Amino acid sequence: MDALLVISFFLAAALLFAIPAASAAAPRAFFVFGDSLVDNGNNNYLMTTARADAPPYGIDFPTHMPTGRFSNGLNIPDIISEHLGSEPALPYLSPDLRGDKLLVGANFASAGVGILNDTGIQFRLYELGARRVVVTGTGMIGCVPAELAMHSIDGECARDLTEAADLFNPQLARMLGELNAEIGRDVFISANTNRVSFDFMFNPQDYGKYTVAIIQ
Repeated sequence: MDALLVISFFLAAALLFAIPAASAAAPRAFFVFGDSLVDNGNNNYLMTTARADAPPYGIDFPTHMPTGRFSNGLNIPDIISEHLGSEPALPYLSPDLRGDKLLVGANFASAGVGILNDTGIQFRLYELGARRVVVTGTGMIGCVPAELAMHSIDGECARDLTEAADLFNPQLARMLGELNAEIGRDVFISANTNRVSFDFMFNPQDYGKYTVAIIQ
């Protein structure tokens, strides 16, 4: 199966599972690992304070109701699913994830997960059959609403966190390039989330209905 995965690398979940083989004509399955940027409802099933089950979350979702997504509406995996021509992958904890729904994929993201020393084992995904893995860098972590509310005096983003993202993202891209060279094919794709976040924040009119506002 030509599986497409999105991994929010800064706070990546260390969850792995086998991806079964399928014919080349079969639709691609979509599996998601990560944190609140890509969580689409797993935390609704967990005992945690990191929840998005009340307004204003979901106010721009088609149902106008909170869904567990840490966004006012669709999140990035939802948009990718649209472009793949498939329905969004369900949270892995959802009781509805069974039968044919399993062929669509699954979302393993959970808001608040931390980065661990063993999260590097996610790169075994290639050995398990994944052939397109999108690894996102860190976004504008110094500009998230919580950071601005707690530490910003004049509305500027936190400089130390901004600098940390600027240091981390190029190193991530280089590491993925080296990994692809070892494999001999371009499997791991680096996504510049920082640049995308910057565009969303300062040029929202360019994105119309696809603008994703993280309001955590």
